[in-house]
Amino acid sequence: MLLQVLGTAAGGGIPQWNCACPGCSGARAHPRRRRRHASLAVRAGEGRWYLVNATPDLGEQIEAHPALHPGPGRRQTPVAGLVLTDAELDHTTGLTRLREAHDGLEVFATGPVRRAVRDRLCLDAVLAPYTEVAWRDLPVRGSVPLGAADDDEGLRISALPVSGKRPRYAAEEPDDEAWVVALRLYDPATGASVLYAPALAAWPDHLHRAAAEADCVLVDGTFWDDEEPRRAGIRDRTATGMGHLPINGPGGTAALLAPLTARCLYTHLNNTNPLVDPDAPQHKKLARLGLEVAHDGMVIQP
Repeated sequence: MLLQVLGTAAGGGIPQWNCACPGCSGARAHPRRRRRHASLAVRAGEGRWYLVNATPDLGEQIEAHPALHPGPGRRQTPVAGLVLTDAELDHTTGLTRLREAHDGLEVFATGPVRRAVRDRLCLDAVLAPYTEVAWRDLPVRGSVPLGAADDDEGLRISALPVSGKRPRYAAEEPDDEAWVVALRLYDPATGASVLYAPALAAWPDHLHRAAAEADCVLVDGTFWDDEEPRRAGIRDRTATGMGHLPINGPGGTAALLAPLTARCLYTHLNNTNPLVDPDAPQHKKLARLGLEVAHDGMVIQP
């Protein structure tokens, strides 16, 4: 299994176009602090990759990584499809950038996410004149092959429900545990597994079991502490009130991750998070716990 980290920022990226906070201003002054929207590329086979979430940065993310470049055929691409963890705009609107897909698009998603993208955002209708979208079920029980269905040794993927939080544009849609999921990637050939959870509103028992069994865990690092959104003046709610477990403090994910044997990294950082500054002292605190912050472009091979 091979993972390419395409981006590590929360919605808006870093810097955010309309923000002059210290995190965004620092990223403008120091390009190494820039982060694209959180996403992964997963190699499912030789010359065959799946993107996890379709961000507004999708085109730039592909161009930044030669393994994802097209060729040798004029319209031959190694990007085989997509996996969606939720229906938020920063994880779905990049679908429109793949409208030139010559052989169509394969998209894995849970039921509520698929319905929101198709019926609320109308992306099926928008893309239909350009390419064909083949929807695949992302199960919350059991797993499915990522790639060729007859490949017994290929990667398998499953979804772990972590939140019923709906995007604002789908606020009237029915409750469902699978609005936001973590992904478990399993390689039967090596026995390696990866857990990817870019948005976490809670830490259920089934997620903890998956994290304890994983070789690598990439987790929601949107906010450093629970009061960060209110302290920064961006919201009148706490981090948990916005659907994101904080890293530090009571109930924070750092205390949950530190005892694990897996390599644990944070992703999906908000522009207000002090961790966007590579010199911030919070990095040392995490390092003492054996935890890391993912960065754009890093390669992970569990």
